[in-house]
Amino acid sequence: MLYSLKTFADGESRMYKEQYNDLEFVDFYVPFSGKLRSDNRWVILSNLIPWEKIEKQYAKNFSKLGNSALPVRVALGALIIKVRLSLTDEEAVEQIRENPYLQYFIGYSEFMDKAPFDPSVFVDIRTRFPEDIAGNINELIIAHNVKREDNNDNDDSAGSNKGKLIVDATCAPADISFPTDIKLLNSAREKTENIIDTLHYPFVGIEEKPRSYRKVAAQRYNSIKKRKRWPEPIRRKFIRHQLNCVERNLGSIDKMLQYSDLSLLTKYQYKNLLVIQTVLEQQKEMYKKRQHKVSDRIVSISQPHVRPIKRGKAKAQTEFGAKLSIALIDGFAYLDRVSFDSYNEAGDLTEQIEEYKRKKGYYPESVHADKIYRNRENLKYCKSKGIRLSGPPLGRPPKDKQKNEELRKQAYEDECSRVPVEGKFGQAKRRFILGLIMTKLDVTSKSMIAVCIMVLNLEKLLKEAFFVQFLLRIISGLNEIFRKGTRVPDRKLKVFG
Repeated sequence: MLYSLKTFADGESRMYKEQYNDLEFVDFYVPFSGKLRSDNRWVILSNLIPWEKIEKQYAKNFSKLGNSALPVRVALGALIIKVRLSLTDEEAVEQIRENPYLQYFIGYSEFMDKAPFDPSVFVDIRTRFPEDIAGNINELIIAHNVKREDNNDNDDSAGSNKGKLIVDATCAPADISFPTDIKLLNSAREKTENIIDTLHYPFVGIEEKPRSYRKVAAQRYNSIKKRKRWPEPIRRKFIRHQLNCVERNLGSIDKMLQYSDLSLLTKYQYKNLLVIQTVLEQQKEMYKKRQHKVSDRIVSISQPHVRPIKRGKAKAQTEFGAKLSIALIDGFAYLDRVSFDSYNEAGDLTEQIEEYKRKKGYYPESVHADKIYRNRENLKYCKSKGIRLSGPPLGRPPKDKQKNEELRKQAYEDECSRVPVEGKFGQAKRRFILGLIMTKLDVTSKSMIAVCIMVLNLEKLLKEAFFVQFLLRIISGLNEIFRKGTRVPDRKLKVFG
């Protein structure tokens, strides 16, 4: 195919000069001559974190006996790199091995062409930083970079209130397939068949293997899973068949324990066996009552802690993952609560306001939240503390048109003030990992959510540091021009030359 020299953008004629040169590996040029740049983002980021203070708090979680753990700068630094770059465990280790700036960030004094640790160690690292410890480290980082105002006035009256508190909640989806009763029961059937194979393997030729009719069950599932729609009679018939299969397999496992032992199972298989028993009870209850709700409903056998969270969003009415509440104070995010069980975030408002008082020394002048927070209890509490809760007042709008217009304008301004918290959620979900939590355990998932909130604040501090450097370079350039006594040229001043 022949290509025209004219570009589609501006219509100008262009030419291409061949520059291909097969370089030898030994001739590759390294630009920084063995020295790191002080204005690199990872170098600046390392100076924003109080490693010494964090290490003192981190060391309290260990005893003086046993093998030595990874230094806090290596462990926490690797987590920050993983979250900030949205990497897998394996890719994060490889990036650290290849990049000298990342090695400096985690505390290395020189470049080492080897992995800092095995990727599987990330599981232990995440358990070392649960949400409470990661939350404390987040506060240490903010306090290290932001000077707190001295406030000796402990008066709770309205005149002493200052600042804005922005609160909201969202869901961090877990990495599970969309759960349906048919898919969940089929997964339970397959896992119980695998457990039967494991328990029977040492007794092949000695004991008769229980029948599971797996081929028939698999054929029936393959015939129904391709349907776009499942009429209720067909759906109930298939669920009844799958319930019988799972119940028969569990009964066969109980009989096999007369000559076999559960110690033959792996930890993962034993965990699945316990979860499947609960799944069977829940599915039988919903089948008998002809309903689709049950308390503490399990939607994933591999992640039984995940619960359905009703959000009512246009994209998805129900999400499956952890629900979290954050508070935004002076542009910095604080994780107030994270739970896999659904809860009403309006019940956390009083605690969030008191936490604002603990951090700042005074109550906020206004609290900006969505409509779900505006219940009578919260309004009464805010009124007692002299706090204005955003949004229109409860009840009918006033008849006075001027008063009604003032309330409408105030509500619009309050909604605009609440936008930054939505921006934080968007940044955490689109750029970082909050949009899909890939970890499988309860504690590690909460840990990654807390570290993600920490990275949001580090990103804000890094942008401010870059802006300060930008201003200093402008001032330095202007001082150099005035020192020489030369006239400022009409062309743009080259700041980063």
